[in-house]
Amino acid sequence: MPDYHDDLRLAHVLADAADAQTMGRFKALDLKVDTKPDMTPVSEADKAAEELIRTSLRRARPRDAVLGEEYGSEGSGPRRWVIDPIDGTKNYVRGVPVWATLIALMAPGESGHQPVVGLVSAPALGRRWWAVQGSGAYTGRSLSSATRMRVSQVSKISDASFAYSSLTGWEEQGRLNGFLDLTRDCWRTRGYGDFWPYMMVAEGSVDMCAEPELSLWDMAANAVIVREAGGEFTGLDGVRGPCGGNAAASNGLLHSELLGYLNPR
Repeated sequence: MPDYHDDLRLAHVLADAADAQTMGRFKALDLKVDTKPDMTPVSEADKAAEELIRTSLRRARPRDAVLGEEYGSEGSGPRRWVIDPIDGTKNYVRGVPVWATLIALMAPGESGHQPVVGLVSAPALGRRWWAVQGSGAYTGRSLSSATRMRVSQVSKISDASFAYSSLTGWEEQGRLNGFLDLTRDCWRTRGYGDFWPYMMVAEGSVDMCAEPELSLWDMAANAVIVREAGGEFTGLDGVRGPCGGNAAASNGLLHSELLGYLNPR
């Protein structure tokens, strides 16, 4: 198995620089915010953070391709870095501290391109999470000050905590009835949103989460972290990985039941 720990160290360096950039503009009164064609907001901080990461990758990994939310795809190497400079931009522009920079490295394997390194850095929360394929998932202040993460062992829906982002997408896809049944049958629901539920699944404080519509940059880093913590990350169709346009994550024990609720019945 290839060793990706040098790439993980690079991801931490990239995240440190991005954190400094994004925190420097967080809650700034003169923060410039535009609306993208899909009617979602983008701030000057999103663009600056992605530009910074791309510039660093061109120097440190010139042969690798890059895909980012704000500036699309460049390069054609077999390895590809996937970047969401600010996951949770709506929170960011309103001064809510739940947002993060997501950095992943995807590499070709037997089942196609899959994330092999993932890092999620939420500087306004003072939290960071990361994983390398085959080496476990960790959270902490740095590589040298970290705690290994493991998913929960909850095995019954009636005992499980379920996290989600919103109701709108489930209704648009004809999945709302199953979603509501799940919220009634599980022990607890909370709408944490964005990257955070996946990190809590990896930590074992939430047992399952799902979103009906996502892009690759929303999922790549989360997927490898959840999997390396012992959990499961698939599309709603049950296919492993972050490439299906939506996501379901769990401690693994609840995954089949989770998918059963969220697919039309």
